[in-house]
Amino acid sequence: MKRREFITKSATAALSVSALSSAQATNPSEGEQQQASHFDAIVIGVGSMGAPACYHLARNGYKVLGIEQFDISHDQGSHAGQSRIIRMAYFEHPDYVPLLQRSYENWKSLEKQTKARVFENCGLAYFGRPDSDFIKGIKKSSELYDVPIARSSPDKAKSLFPAFSVPDDFEVIYEPNAGFITPERAILLYTQLAMESGATIKTRTRVRQWKQEGGKITVQTDGGTYSCNRLIISAGAWASKVIPNFKPKLKVTKQMLAWVSPKNWDDFELGKFPCWILEDPERGSYYGFPILPPERFGGPLGLKLAHHFPGEVSDPDKVNRNVTAGTEDDIRYVLEKYMPSAQASILSLKSCLYTTTTDENFILDYLPGFNKQVVVACGFSGHGFKMSSGIGEVLADMAMKGKTDLPVGFLGLGRAGL
Repeated sequence: MKRREFITKSATAALSVSALSSAQATNPSEGEQQQASHFDAIVIGVGSMGAPACYHLARNGYKVLGIEQFDISHDQGSHAGQSRIIRMAYFEHPDYVPLLQRSYENWKSLEKQTKARVFENCGLAYFGRPDSDFIKGIKKSSELYDVPIARSSPDKAKSLFPAFSVPDDFEVIYEPNAGFITPERAILLYTQLAMESGATIKTRTRVRQWKQEGGKITVQTDGGTYSCNRLIISAGAWASKVIPNFKPKLKVTKQMLAWVSPKNWDDFELGKFPCWILEDPERGSYYGFPILPPERFGGPLGLKLAHHFPGEVSDPDKVNRNVTAGTEDDIRYVLEKYMPSAQASILSLKSCLYTTTTDENFILDYLPGFNKQVVVACGFSGHGFKMSSGIGEVLADMAMKGKTDLPVGFLGLGRAGL
């Protein structure tokens, strides 16, 4: 196994005293210094997409450097919050399904390698009007790719999902192989595997600029300058700061997440209650999760739910972390209308960030003008984490092989309206 190297600016730096003493005792030549600071690939942003990308690069024998401006993991961007839904009957676009199929495989592989659990198969209930794009999209993806789903009338749904007050004009669909991923745990595990495979990870290190010169890419950070043959930019909400001309393509918004205390916790616990997505005809999509046991998942406590709707436009470096006005009323609206038995006090309100493209589809492509030396992954629009295990593999293949076998062309920069 290759030597693990994890360099951080924190007081708890994982750099041994013996290694530090050895580094101080030597006086490497300029050539040796250049060789040490040159990598096959550099990944900017070791989060949802960057952590698995570092892993797939390192496991294939490439010398890789991951640069993260915060800790791993952290709550400043898009991946915090305990849980993220994973599903395959994809209403947004059926072309995502092959990427989802690969992602499911990669999540299972991660669990097998680490002996840890990241995927909870608790099922997912969809609620919406039959003529909505939401319900029609679920059925289309299911039919095209044989994704197992079960359709129910409102009457039958009331017995299957008694916590919900289902309108008579709604259709209910259940996807048994769906559930949720634990994001912070997944990122930590992928980062650990990357390090064990030889990757260098630098945390609390901010990229100041990067440029192409002399056939290679140079990346300047506040902790030193490095070079690489291939660069992957997976900077999340900071993508338009790392690639300034992307600013018109991306919108960063602050999104609120809520955890509430229902009257009867037992009815909503993991194992008894599914994940769910509901499309309200007036306000759009809401989604939620079962109550998770703190001894396995940590906090926050309670029943988690949120509104999938663009929030307050924000600068990721200057986010107002206070509760957005109207959030509590919005949460009470969906509970009162659709889950009256869950109405109770709000225990926690937290924020995360969406980085949304104009068509709400991801961007996975080579940056024009750099001869396939720079790969960019951004604009995940609030629905990307479930595919991060597959996207990391796609990014590694695009960077080092110049292609990917997965059909992600529909996520390219050349699509109409982007």
